[in-house]
Amino acid sequence: MTISPDLTLGLVLGPVHDRLEALSRTRNWYGWAGYAAPASVESVEFEYFALRNQASLFDISPMHKYRLRGRQAEAVLNRLVTRDASKLRPGRVGYAVWCDEEGMVIDDGTLFRLADDDWRLCCQEPMLDWLAEAAWGFDVEIADESYSLAGLALQGPTSFAILDAAGLDVAHLKSFDHAAAEPDLMISRTGFTGDLGYELWMPWDDATAVWDRIWTAGAHLGLRAIGYEAVNIARIEAGFLTAGVDFQPVQATERLNRGLTPFELGLGHMVDFSKGHFNGRRALLSAREAPRSLLMRVDVEGFKPAQGALVYHRKRREVGHITSGIWSPTAKRNIALAHVATPYATRSPTQLWAEVYTQEEGRWEARMARLTPVEGAFFAPPRARATPPARR
Repeated sequence: MTISPDLTLGLVLGPVHDRLEALSRTRNWYGWAGYAAPASVESVEFEYFALRNQASLFDISPMHKYRLRGRQAEAVLNRLVTRDASKLRPGRVGYAVWCDEEGMVIDDGTLFRLADDDWRLCCQEPMLDWLAEAAWGFDVEIADESYSLAGLALQGPTSFAILDAAGLDVAHLKSFDHAAAEPDLMISRTGFTGDLGYELWMPWDDATAVWDRIWTAGAHLGLRAIGYEAVNIARIEAGFLTAGVDFQPVQATERLNRGLTPFELGLGHMVDFSKGHFNGRRALLSAREAPRSLLMRVDVEGFKPAQGALVYHRKRREVGHITSGIWSPTAKRNIALAHVATPYATRSPTQLWAEVYTQEEGRWEARMARLTPVEGAFFAPPRARATPPARR
């Protein structure tokens, strides 16, 4: 494994950086977990529409990845996460969140059950200390795979056809399945776009060869390399949360009471009180009856994205704010995720307005845009769940 720093960016170069740099026209890089990652490669518009209409390839290697092995690995994970890990069978992937003892969310991520006593946890924030604390006294081995395991996200309607053209059999994989496609290559039917898609996991030094293989197979199927800005549009359309944007990991907050519980993030269904003790259980037993706020999915009146706007009740009382807001090119709607104080989110959800600022001819103007609550994802295509998937 070779990890080299870029003295210009001051960031570490990922396993396929040379491929991304050769394709990059924007030279628009940002820091992701200490790595140089593309915010965009060509243009956000081209990349987004490739993701939704063809296929896209995105390097997810900077994610933190942890391996837990041993006869008590399941017990350790059940001590850490709020869901019942024992219900996840080998060959499956599950979404998970975990909390501190005050019931505030530390992070979220994906949990892979590789075998009965073999697990992998992927997340955005460094979690080795938390895992070590949860594992104290248990018969389990924890390894940080963040710098040895690479990942590539292949997403979009032609992603299945591309894998098939690359000689990789994934027709049997259902959503949230994973399997070893070849020695040292695992493929999971997962992603952060809400679309048909897969994530490929391989040793760090094999990533370039896998990239080239997928790139060649996708040459006539509309495959494009993309950056995070296009992924961000897709994840908002899917209603997915981003740590540091839609919630602050509690260990990163500087002020008291800035953490959020799973119930305040709309993740109450991820909390299983019947499984026994886990981090934050006592606090969450009380918090479930009195969430301070709720994270809502809303349609925003008009066309101006409401990112960062304050939310008002009846245009008078400030009751929340919008964390993520975009004009959805596919749903043709102005959509947003908003934190709203509980009484107003539950009793008066149709009386919410966002204060949106627009600039026209050098002048800023404020207007109130009505918010309409939305249940479920803003965009959830049937192809994301079809098994076997269509080829286009």
